[in-house]
Amino acid sequence: MALDDQLCYAIYSAGIAIQRLYKPYLDELGLTYPQYLVLNVLWREDAQTVGSIAEKLALESSTLTPLLKRLEAAGLVQRRRNPRNERQVVIALTPQGKVLRDRAGCLGAALLEASGRTPSELAKLNREIRQLRNRIYAHIGEWDAPL
Repeated sequence: MALDDQLCYAIYSAGIAIQRLYKPYLDELGLTYPQYLVLNVLWREDAQTVGSIAEKLALESSTLTPLLKRLEAAGLVQRRRNPRNERQVVIALTPQGKVLRDRAGCLGAALLEASGRTPSELAKLNREIRQLRNRIYAHIGEWDAPL
């Protein structure tokens, strides 16, 4: 089957295109795309364990730890031990990390403009892709998708 006829390649290359669209905005914010994803998780629900963030992003904790250290060095998050379970590290936004949320809103607007789609069309596409992802993961049994 030709590459352009494969759904996996269309989704993969669309993801790369979106990351390239976001790059100038992320550079202005001083973030990488993976850092932006972590902050998105925290903007939705602050003060989460490393394991919880890793699960939501389908990453290993060991992959996430260096990224979190860089976000902490940048003053956007703080890491602290969970007083109820010393083995867990809780990641919380700093005031600077919270303020960045408003500045990062331009990414959604950029995607909306570049896509030529309406917000409802993009929302529908997003739901369909998430459903596909969730069904595949349910089939292979390797990740419980966040709600």
